[in-house]
Amino acid sequence: MAIAYIKNVAQIKLDREKCIGCRMCLNVCPHTVFEMQEGKAKFKNKDACIECGACDRNCPVEAIEVKSGVG
Repeated sequence: MAIAYIKNVAQIKLDREKCIGCRMCLNVCPHTVFEMQEGKAKFKNKDACIECGACDRNCPVEAIEVKSGVG
Protein backbone atom coordinates (compact mmCIF):
# COMPACT_ATOMS: atom_id res chain seq x y z
CA MET A 1 0.00 0.00 0.00
CA ALA A 2 1.36 3.44 -0.95
CA ILE A 3 1.74 6.16 1.66
CA ALA A 4 -0.78 8.97 1.21
CA TYR A 5 -0.87 12.38 2.84
CA ILE A 6 -3.74 14.77 3.42
CA LYS A 7 -4.03 17.03 0.38
CA ASN A 8 -3.61 20.81 0.50
CA VAL A 9 -2.54 21.06 4.14
CA ALA A 10 1.27 21.33 4.02
CA GLN A 11 2.37 24.63 5.52
CA ILE A 12 5.19 25.42 3.10
CA LYS A 13 5.76 28.55 1.03
CA LEU A 14 8.25 29.15 -1.77
CA ASP A 15 9.17 32.64 -2.98
CA ARG A 16 10.46 32.04 -6.50
CA GLU A 17 11.56 35.68 -6.76
CA LYS A 18 14.12 35.09 -3.99
CA CYS A 19 15.25 31.70 -5.34
CA ILE A 20 18.79 31.71 -6.79
CA GLY A 21 18.61 28.18 -8.22
CA CYS A 22 21.19 26.62 -5.90
CA ARG A 23 19.22 23.32 -5.79
CA MET A 24 19.78 22.93 -2.03
CA CYS A 25 16.06 22.26 -1.46
CA LEU A 26 16.16 19.44 -4.00
CA ASN A 27 19.23 17.97 -2.31
CA VAL A 28 17.85 17.97 1.24
CA CYS A 29 14.16 17.16 0.69
CA PRO A 30 13.45 13.52 1.58
CA HIS A 31 10.17 13.45 -0.38
CA THR A 32 10.96 15.09 -3.74
CA VAL A 33 8.71 18.10 -3.11
CA PHE A 34 10.73 20.36 -5.45
CA GLU A 35 11.94 20.40 -9.02
CA MET A 36 13.75 22.99 -11.14
CA GLN A 37 12.06 25.06 -13.81
CA GLU A 38 13.78 27.86 -15.71
CA GLY A 39 16.68 27.86 -13.25
CA LYS A 40 14.56 28.18 -10.10
CA ALA A 41 12.92 25.78 -7.69
CA LYS A 42 9.20 25.09 -7.93
CA PHE A 43 6.86 22.66 -6.28
CA LYS A 44 6.75 19.25 -7.93
CA ASN A 45 4.50 17.67 -5.29
CA LYS A 46 3.64 20.05 -2.44
CA ASP A 47 1.32 17.44 -0.90
CA ALA A 48 4.33 15.15 -0.32
CA CYS A 49 5.80 17.67 2.16
CA ILE A 50 6.09 16.31 5.71
CA GLU A 51 7.10 19.72 7.08
CA CYS A 52 10.49 18.51 8.29
CA GLY A 53 11.95 21.96 7.60
CA ALA A 54 15.15 20.77 5.92
CA CYS A 55 14.56 22.99 2.90
CA ASP A 56 13.74 26.01 5.08
CA ARG A 57 16.87 25.60 7.23
CA ASN A 58 19.18 25.05 4.25
CA CYS A 59 17.96 27.71 1.81
CA PRO A 60 20.73 30.34 1.69
CA VAL A 61 18.37 33.15 0.63
CA GLU A 62 15.36 32.29 2.84
CA ALA A 63 13.10 31.65 -0.15
CA ILE A 64 11.31 28.80 1.67
CA GLU A 65 9.21 28.94 4.82
CA VAL A 66 7.89 25.84 6.57
CA LYS A 67 5.55 25.80 9.55
CA SER A 68 5.53 22.36 11.14
CA GLY A 69 2.32 20.90 12.42
CA VAL A 70 0.04 19.16 9.94
CA GLY A 71 2.16 17.36 7.35
